Amino acid sequence: MFTIEHDFDATIVTLVDEGAPRQEELREDIVITAFEDCITLRQFNPQRNDDVVITLSLVQLRDLGAALNLPEGSYRLTPKGQTP
Repeated sequence: MFTIEHDFDATIVTLVDEGAPRQEELREDIVITAFEDCITLRQFNPQRNDDVVITLSLVQLRDLGAALNLPEGSYRLTPKGQTP
């Protein structure tokens, strides 16, 4: 399950772990906040009693999206019509 909210300066997506068959424990919610120049991922860590925050640039996010659909290897994405 997930929710989407639009704030003044960001879009916020929350991913909720609803579990899977035979999954022993649920993971904490992940809150993804999309700003104009970056994306943050935030998840509560119960062992530290604190949030863990990861910030990705928009280029890193683009690369992550591409990486999910590519086989193992090393890649560099370039805009169409531009040589690497």
